[in-house]
This record gives sequence, C-alpha cells and structure tokens, in this order.
Amino acid sequence: MRIVRTEAITEAVARLCIEANLHLPPDVTRRVDAMRERETWGIARDALERIAENREISARTGLPMCQDTGMACVFIDIGRDAHIDGDIYAAVNRGVSRGYADGLLRKSIVSDPLRRVNSGDNTPAAVYLDFTDGDSVTVTVAPKGFGSENMSRVEMLKPADGEDGVLDFVTRTIELAGANPCPPIIVGVGIGGNFDKVALLAKRALLRSLDEPNRDTYYAELEARLLTRINALGIGPQGFGGYTTALGVSIEAAATHIAGLPCAVNICCHVSRHATAVI
Repeated sequence: MRIVRTEAITEAVARLCIEANLHLPPDVTRRVDAMRERETWGIARDALERIAENREISARTGLPMCQDTGMACVFIDIGRDAHIDGDIYAAVNRGVSRGYADGLLRKSIVSDPLRRVNSGDNTPAAVYLDFTDGDSVTVTVAPKGFGSENMSRVEMLKPADGEDGVLDFVTRTIELAGANPCPPIIVGVGIGGNFDKVALLAKRALLRSLDEPNRDTYYAELEARLLTRINALGIGPQGFGGYTTALGVSIEAAATHIAGLPCAVNICCHVSRHATAVI
C-alpha cells in the first residue's frame, strides 16, 4: 500500500488549473491547424487563424486563452493500492483556490445557485472519483466554461428510437446551439447508463484525445458519421459559416435498462482545456 499525501494532490491541482488555462492539449492544436488548412470559406479560415494566434499569445504571455476560466472539473483516478492520507475533496479545493489565485484566473463560482454570491476563489470544484489498478493517482483538471456547458442536453430516448434517434438528437442539439458555444466545438456524447451517469459519460468523453477514435469500431463509425453531419450544418467557426463547426466527436457508452436509451451531449468550445498529472 502506497501513501499519497493530500498536499501532493493540492499541488498538482493548483499547477494544472493554470496549465490548462494557458495551453491547449497537442491533439486539439493539431486539429485546429488541420481544419484551418482544409477550410475554403475565407471568413471561417480567418477565424481559425485568429484562434491559433490567440493560442500562441496565451502561451507566450501567460494570459488565459479565454476570459471564462471555467468551473474546475477535477477527475481523479485512484489506484487500488494507493491510500490518500486525508480529505481528498478538501485537498482538491485547496488546489483550485491556490491555482486560481496564483494564475490570476477569473473566479466564476457562486456558492448557491439562486442566491448567486461568488465564493471568491472558484471553489468548490466538481470532483469525480474513479478507481483503477496500481498505486498511483492520476489527476486531470478540465476547466469548463459555461458558454458551451449551457448548450449541453440530456434526452431520455426510447429504445425504439435506436441509432437514428441518437444521431438525430446529437445533430439537433448542435443545430440549436448555433454560435453560442464558440465553435469550432468538440462534442462529447454519452449513451446508456441512467439519467445521471449518461451526463458523466459525455463529460468524460471530452477528455479523450481527438487522435483516438472509440476502441469499439461500431462507435468509432458513429463518431465519424456524427462529425460529418455536424459539419454539414454550416455553422462554422464562431458562427460565420464554413465547414468547421466541430473539431471532433467522442462517444462513451455504458450498459442501460431494457426500457431506456439515455443520451447526453456535452459541448466544449474550441478552448478544450484539460491537463493531467500522475502522482
């Protein structure tokens, strides 16, 4: 049994909050650049060039890529042979508070959804725990802006809706979102589970590299079909038209009840921020 100090988790979260807000993952950078070369509509191509320029300015100056530095979504995968020596939730929130202060990042969290008083340090974070083999702890911080989060949807489809129902729901969700989530977007899709699990599947789907299609070839094909359908909508970068409405689609699926077909779409803007550390 390996002991993992909570302070190590706090330090990792603080560093990752800053890193994620300043640097896009390499797969997202490559995809933006590839789509820019493919885009034929002049205004759309110019928008993609401005996105690439913004990315470079952020990395050079230490300024966030977006003014909305997000709600800190923290995914922690704990090895079964690792023991956390204290309160993991408190450790995460200390890290978020420290990271948002040190990085001069905007604090966007209100402590109560109706009384709307800002917590002052961007806590509490949304924390998701899972367990894996080994004795390490993997921490991923994914700051989630709400321009795209607000456009996300869950639908309790019927089994009879089947594959076509899922394709239509996802495509319609993106069509309704339009320019609001700051396209080009990345689309996380959850299928199965129950009402709450399907939303988490969609959010976790956003963490998968755009270079890695679903390992199940059936779902990999669905990802490709959805990407084609979404880009055929013609919304384009920042809603200016063109081919590049989405950079990628990732699907995660899980077992579900015989009477249900839950489906969730979690949209992320082109600033698809997430950074990972292994403790």
